[in-house]
Amino acid sequence: MHWLTKARLCAGALLLVGAISSVSEALAQKSGGTLRIYHRDTSPGASIHEEATISTLIPFMGVYNNLVMFKQDEPRNSMDSIVPDLAESWSWNADQTAVTFKLRAGVKWHDDKPFTAKDVICTWDMLTEKDGPKFRKNPRKQWYHNLAEVTANGDHEITFKLKRPQPSFLALLASGFTPVYPCHVPAATMRTKPIGTGPFKVAEFNASIAIKLVRNPDYWKQGRPYLDAIEYKVINNRATAMLAFVADEIDLTFPGEVSIPILKDLQKQVPQSVCQVRPTNVSTNLILNHAVPPFNNPEIVKAVMLALDRKGFNDILYQGEATIGGAMLPAPEGVWGMPDDFLKDVPGYAGSVAENREKARTIMKGLGYGPDKPLKVKLTVRNVTLFRDPAVVVQGQLREVWIDAEMELVETPAYAPKMTRKDYTVSAGMVGSGLDDPDQQFYENYVCGSERNLGQYCNPELDKLIDKQSSETDLEKRRKLVWEIDRKLQLDGVRPMLSHYRAATCWHPRVKGLTVMQNSLYNGWRFEDVWLDR
Repeated sequence: MHWLTKARLCAGALLLVGAISSVSEALAQKSGGTLRIYHRDTSPGASIHEEATISTLIPFMGVYNNLVMFKQDEPRNSMDSIVPDLAESWSWNADQTAVTFKLRAGVKWHDDKPFTAKDVICTWDMLTEKDGPKFRKNPRKQWYHNLAEVTANGDHEITFKLKRPQPSFLALLASGFTPVYPCHVPAATMRTKPIGTGPFKVAEFNASIAIKLVRNPDYWKQGRPYLDAIEYKVINNRATAMLAFVADEIDLTFPGEVSIPILKDLQKQVPQSVCQVRPTNVSTNLILNHAVPPFNNPEIVKAVMLALDRKGFNDILYQGEATIGGAMLPAPEGVWGMPDDFLKDVPGYAGSVAENREKARTIMKGLGYGPDKPLKVKLTVRNVTLFRDPAVVVQGQLREVWIDAEMELVETPAYAPKMTRKDYTVSAGMVGSGLDDPDQQFYENYVCGSERNLGQYCNPELDKLIDKQSSETDLEKRRKLVWEIDRKLQLDGVRPMLSHYRAATCWHPRVKGLTVMQNSLYNGWRFEDVWLDR
């Protein structure tokens, strides 16, 4: 038999085995039970559109639906993995400046009101801050800078009209950060008693104690969800949370919360546990306020960049498992990350740590600082373990170049408002990306005037280049523009990147149907396909 024929027969057999396995699992799915998850900290609210943290998104994603979403059983988010949700289908016009969605009929909100095109219009009117009700906070307003208007054709058809072509627009709509809200429920109510169309309803929301979701018996998707309920118990101390997992008091760890050192110990204690290490598309970085002293001085920014020891940072916190790069998630998981040679002339990325720090001390000495006269700054840190640990390492590294950073711990509900007000000098911690796409990363975090441009960096010429990459339809041309933009951001020390965090999510074997995304931690928590094999 020819080797090619054998290969084809082998491949066919494997496909058949996979198909049988999938059918068997589908037949084995059980309904009922409560999924128990610990929550790492106090949630600032239930309104996904008004928050910028996974502490809100994970427990409440299952309450809502999007127009479209990333397929929940494919680990890599891409344009090819976008599937219908509240929209049954979509189509673009000839010049790619308008996309029309056919909406599902018969969908009801949790309070039994019908879902219609009016709800879509209201949601995006608030996101784009048109006349009428507004969100108290609007961290993703800049995502829709290119949206001209949203119009309806009856109750079940909606068209998004763009100012120019934007190939990634559909990906923005598919993010976990992009649910559709009900027009008849005030924004203030959505913060504590949210109404959605999703598989789960909110039964209890005590931000510092517990969140409980219960099955929506009228969910429009037949047979979903399998679970009766999801309970999130707030456990602020990570060691205590891990002990709860070991003691079988919880079924699933808070996603992306198990660090590599903890993972090794956890697997010794619970060897039967299922743990997946994934890039999170969360970067560990410094956020410098470029609009106020001392970081409005480019020389001090350069000294900070030269002080950083990325390898040492990675080894201490992540046992070498994190990756080093720019703003975009590095390859192979990331689609847009720069090649390493784009960073070789960025201060702090190449050369010996000792030599770099000596250059930094020379800069600081020229500005009047020294071992007996350090530069004193306040280091604002979110009071969560994953943020505090990097801050401690950063403190030590900055001290090597005579920068004395006093830590200021801020609780989660207060952290984002404080940063949005730009009421800080420098912050150390983590910044997550709602999806692996430059339009989300650049428009949200770096363009002039964005609410989430926390460092107040503004470069009008770079903004033009960001617009250019956004409208580029050729993938390779767009990628090269993205690399050019990212390199410039690193050269200017806008948000000095320390690493791209990798972490594990663990669950007991009885938890079935869960897929952890590999290029964004923010898009896989609808939980409608998860079931318990008890």
